[in-house]
Amino acid sequence: MAGAAVALTMVAVTGAPAMADTTRDRQWYLGDLKVAEAHKITKGAGVTVALIDTGVDPDHPDLADALLPGLNTVESDLSGTKGTEDVDGHGTAMAGIVAGRGHGSGAGVLGIAPAAKILPIATGGSGFKPSSYIAKAVDFAIQRHVGVINMSFGGADDETVHAAIRKAQAADIVLVAAAGNDDAIGNSAGQYPGRYLEVLAVGAYGKDRKIASISIVGPHVDLAAPGGQIMSTAKGGGYEVSGGTSDATAIVSGAAALVRAKFPGLSAAEVVHRLTATADDAGPAGRDDAYGYGLLNVVKALTADVAPLPSGGVASAVPTQAAPPVGAESDGLPKPVGVLVPALIGGGLVLLGGVAAAVFWVRRRSG
Repeated sequence: MAGAAVALTMVAVTGAPAMADTTRDRQWYLGDLKVAEAHKITKGAGVTVALIDTGVDPDHPDLADALLPGLNTVESDLSGTKGTEDVDGHGTAMAGIVAGRGHGSGAGVLGIAPAAKILPIATGGSGFKPSSYIAKAVDFAIQRHVGVINMSFGGADDETVHAAIRKAQAADIVLVAAAGNDDAIGNSAGQYPGRYLEVLAVGAYGKDRKIASISIVGPHVDLAAPGGQIMSTAKGGGYEVSGGTSDATAIVSGAAALVRAKFPGLSAAEVVHRLTATADDAGPAGRDDAYGYGLLNVVKALTADVAPLPSGGVASAVPTQAAPPVGAESDGLPKPVGVLVPALIGGGLVLLGGVAAAVFWVRRRSG
């Protein structure tokens, strides 16, 4: 059984100076999320986001000073690799969304948390790979004491991956994963690890603030974020427009970094509680299977008066500003979020012989 990458329309904008000057204008989601206002409060300094992906291009001008020495789990000798050997371009795009610095005077891609650091952890390109690669990636993130783990990929249930996620949860890491993409031919890729209770699962909405047709819906969805026509950094120094729950996940990871920077005393569960409690309700009143608790509201997440979680760590208290209990499923049962765990998002994991998993990056490239 061969792994297949999630189909995307990709518009690659490679390196033209004139394009670089208009790139920021095409980041419509910065205005939608009032990111300029949020950046008056914090830009995420002091927080590290682990990016489990295809690697990150270290030479992109918009990622200068953003990358820490990472890891390539594919190499047999892990000691000398840094996770900066991007084999696909997906990881470079996610890095720009999370923590792009731009360049010059207002040119290039600006990330949601442009003062945060990225810990790049490469697990190869899309397709089958041992789930041990993912477990090594999560373990490395735990060892480096990251605040957030972004997993813009996904697939089938995998106990090796789930066990690693539980370890990350115990380490008080905010775990963010894609809800998954539903492609044009009906393949629903990427529901795990987003379906794990320990993970914040993110759906995608477009410029019209409606849930994207590609975004998988269900009781596992916790939050929705921009995921259509997303401009970001491309491997090789250029730019590209893409869309999908991968992109939306990276945006929420950036928002989580901002919250951790503004409120360093909050636990991972409390960070997620703040993100969901301050979301703008959309769709049917209250939590629903398309938008989860609603549309991400970065400024409210940084400023609202939110009731704390109960001492048990289970999100069952109704916060001051709207939103039902964090993580509650549609059947009314609470979803434990004592400490969040990294979710793999962007594609699909399919367990193969108990050893290999097909990973699908949940993103559409436009080109």
